[in-house]
Amino acid sequence: MFISLNLIGYFLFKLIPILLAGVLSFSEWNIATDISSLKFAGFDNFIKMFSDNVFRISVKNTLIYTVIMVPVAIFLSLIFAVILDKYVFGKGLLRLAFYLPNISSMVAVSIVWMILFLPSYGPINNFLRTLGVDNPPKWLNGTATSLISIVIVGVWQRIGYNIIIVLAGLQGISTSLYEAAEIDGANVVQKFRYITIPGLNNTLFFLTIMSIINSFQVFTPVKVMTQGGPGTSSSVLVYYIYKSAFMNNEIGYASAMAWALFALVFAASAVRMIVSKKKD
Repeated sequence: MFISLNLIGYFLFKLIPILLAGVLSFSEWNIATDISSLKFAGFDNFIKMFSDNVFRISVKNTLIYTVIMVPVAIFLSLIFAVILDKYVFGKGLLRLAFYLPNISSMVAVSIVWMILFLPSYGPINNFLRTLGVDNPPKWLNGTATSLISIVIVGVWQRIGYNIIIVLAGLQGISTSLYEAAEIDGANVVQKFRYITIPGLNNTLFFLTIMSIINSFQVFTPVKVMTQGGPGTSSSVLVYYIYKSAFMNNEIGYASAMAWALFALVFAASAVRMIVSKKKD
């Protein structure tokens, strides 16, 4: 009885839509028409993905975003968490400050970053000019830098959550290990490498899996800041799925790509788990 409401919500808003997406992925249906226009298409939608250049670019951009964002966000959060845990005062206030981006509205955050990235009058480029950079990056307006701009926002937004998790993991490492290492003459780098990193193995594994899943689903910054542009330089898979379903009215093709996204997330998570087991 206690869990029935959650179960009903799960079935109505999670499981049934997933199953319907599976059915729609084998069909053709214009979402602007009624259900009677739905036609069985077999594997046509899946075959179409292999010849769709925008789909391939979106997958590539998603992978690039993941490969850069995940390790950078985890590495920076690890460094900041160690500093916050041992070397600063006002830890509670700083933890709150770092965590605020994670609970802030991503739409509002994206608009703020759009202003920061303005090529002509943005604070970032004005700061770079004061340092002597004559031709600062175009950021969101440049095909070579638009995706990197999205990565920067992603790292900034994710790092606070990672710090909180790493701080929790640090509490599980016995201080006696650090004391013994100091007696043996270990320096700060050696203690970090041989005690902190191994002690956070399970924490870092969890963060890696969650960050991979989160990065494959990046959408809001792309939708608000670039709309996948310039051209397709910052188009990612979830944005292309949204565009195909609700702008091009190709709900069947969008559902097929959604299942392809699931396969990518599953494969990436499985590889990470296999690597972790081999290390153990």
